[in-house]
Amino acid sequence: MKKFTDFKSFNNFIGVDEPIDEDIDVGRYPENTLLKSDGIYIDFYRISFKTNYINPDSPNFDHTDPKPITAVFFNSPGKLYEWGLDDLFEGFYLQLSKKIIEDNRYLFQNFLEYGYHEALFLNEEEEKEIVLLYENLMQKANNKNTGQDVLLAYVNLILNLVESFYKRQFSTEAKKYNYIVSEFQQLLRDYYDGRTKGVPSVHYFAEKMKLTPNYLGDVLKTFTHKSAIETIHEHITHEAKKLLLESKLTNSEIAFELGFDYPNYFAKLFKKQTQLTPKQYRIKQRALNNG
Repeated sequence: MKKFTDFKSFNNFIGVDEPIDEDIDVGRYPENTLLKSDGIYIDFYRISFKTNYINPDSPNFDHTDPKPITAVFFNSPGKLYEWGLDDLFEGFYLQLSKKIIEDNRYLFQNFLEYGYHEALFLNEEEEKEIVLLYENLMQKANNKNTGQDVLLAYVNLILNLVESFYKRQFSTEAKKYNYIVSEFQQLLRDYYDGRTKGVPSVHYFAEKMKLTPNYLGDVLKTFTHKSAIETIHEHITHEAKKLLLESKLTNSEIAFELGFDYPNYFAKLFKKQTQLTPKQYRIKQRALNNG
């Protein structure tokens, strides 16, 4: 499995220009861009804007009427990346090193770690805005007198635009995203019906749903106004309350029943959610029920 740790070797592999810089690289896809590749890994971030793009792996792809799309795709360190296209496409790419993100944390956005199948689909006006920014960034990047602070400003603007366009996509395709929310909530309800394998995590549900944790979390936050982990903790607390009131299990036994390795972690979470320890909650509720 090939792994690319720098822009130069990756650019050479896919057939695009030499990188402009080792931390920020921007360019246009040429006609000879590599159309097929087995799985590879890259050790940096890529934002690909593609037009006239026919992607058979797209969720909305229709084999009987393969219309080209305009979309933004993401690749990030540690994720497997493979592709197999039959047709040429146009567009731009932006590559950012891990170092530039670490040194400028304001640049990081959750969508940078979205999967390739969690693309942003642009409308005509959004496409014009993105094209203009990419072209301006390319012009600045190819000017040796341009300071890195100017390039970072353009990069930040592109990322902020992408974030706003995702919000538009979430809001205009509510039916699609409500299904994701419903599936997550059902999986959460079903979690304790089977054999418990630890405390439920965002990663567990994302894997079940074939989504990235960041994408799942952003969808849930948009439609429920709560983070994925907040929703999970609320559900754990709900299950704990039932066990405290309907069983004779000790606090430690309830903790293990809910997948905690250490009872004190369970007690800490429960108190954070209810402002009471498990013992205090049980005593208070029984007193209310008997009163």
